Amino acid sequence: MSQLGTEAAPLRVAVVGAGPSGFYATEALLKSEIAAQVDLIERLPSPYGLVRSGVAPDHPKLKQSIEVYKKVAALEGFRFFGNVTVGKDVMPQELRDIYHAVIYTCGAETDRRLGIEGEDLAGSHTATEFVGWYNGHPDYRNREFDFSHETAVIIGQGNVAADVARILSKSVDELKHTDISQHALDALAESQIKTIAVVGRRGPAQAKFTTKELREFLELENCQAAIASEELALNEASQTEVADKKAGVVAAKNMAIFEKMAEDAEQSKVRTCRMMFCRSPIRIEGNGRIERVVLERNELSGEPFSQRASGTGETETLECGLLFRSIGYRGVPIEGVPFHDSWGVFPNQEGRITDGPDGAVVPGIYTAGWIKRGPSGIIGTNRACAVQTVESLMGDLSNLPADRAGTDALAKLLQERGVRSIDFPEWQRIDAEEVSRGEPKGKPREKFTRREEMLQILG
Repeated sequence: MSQLGTEAAPLRVAVVGAGPSGFYATEALLKSEIAAQVDLIERLPSPYGLVRSGVAPDHPKLKQSIEVYKKVAALEGFRFFGNVTVGKDVMPQELRDIYHAVIYTCGAETDRRLGIEGEDLAGSHTATEFVGWYNGHPDYRNREFDFSHETAVIIGQGNVAADVARILSKSVDELKHTDISQHALDALAESQIKTIAVVGRRGPAQAKFTTKELREFLELENCQAAIASEELALNEASQTEVADKKAGVVAAKNMAIFEKMAEDAEQSKVRTCRMMFCRSPIRIEGNGRIERVVLERNELSGEPFSQRASGTGETETLECGLLFRSIGYRGVPIEGVPFHDSWGVFPNQEGRITDGPDGAVVPGIYTAGWIKRGPSGIIGTNRACAVQTVESLMGDLSNLPADRAGTDALAKLLQERGVRSIDFPEWQRIDAEEVSRGEPKGKPREKFTRREEMLQILG
């Protein structure tokens, strides 16, 4: 019998999830010293994950990594199976029977909940819904957001919250030449929102915005970024954080921008985006739909860089008709794959999926990306994460099963079940049509937002 990883017996791997981690894992396998064949399986007809459907439309440079993924797709041994859902069209155990190894890179697909009364009232949404909606994600195409109210509240102060606030703050003219979906642009054109409140549970020194994202709020045409000057008062531990020449660099830069917002707060524009700190939502109220959110003021305590926010009992009420929670993502389970519910990830040791109270490694299944480590880092962070997982897999070659059919077996199984999978050349046809649709509008592309539309392009 030939040694696994040779031309006579190539390593056959299924990678589940065609976002950055999936492509980086695929790249690491196909550029390794062994012979490998990788099938990249994606539940949507389109690849690229959050680079396509999560990056804000007014941040096109962040989508340049797609050019890297196209090169990965051109490598010998690559095959794309789009429009295939693992856990529905093909089961995890079937993949284990077809491939020598399976790597799950399916990301963190849902938001963490606030866990407060009224969270599910109409008008209260997750950031994921809104981001997916304006980016044309098929899962969120039919969502509706009521922009007829004057005040919108965003709970959370990370970059996703910044994206949501910025899209709500911008005019149609600022967005119309991006790849924002047309249905979203049309709805936002009718927006009556005048105030966007971005609420964080800790202070300005602990806000998780990157400086580049934060600075953009100073450049908005029709929206004034504002902060009440008293919001910027720092306790001693926060002052220490900002003064730290290494760990406090971002906080110090952000504080300078916050101070600029406080100085310019009186300028008059159509909209105002107001940063609010040391507050946590404790209740959402309304008769059938959101009318207000009750916030509790917090105080910080603890050592620098490990301060905790605790409620003081003092409350205030914000009248609002729209609320987005953006307090972090979490993964969702796939039946047949071990899942750590409280962490929202697949439990693992350096990418090897584990199970049971003793954390025993499950042979042949691996994970990378947010579903491996939680929602942290930037797009490029996923490369090192994926490489670590592939290194673990390579270390296990001698323990993997010898005979697996790979691509042909999966294609046959899907055909027998009537599953219309999409290969990469077919995706390229859809991609070219999107670009063509965008040209008359001066947009980089006009996305198809429904699976049926994409399949119709292919005939």
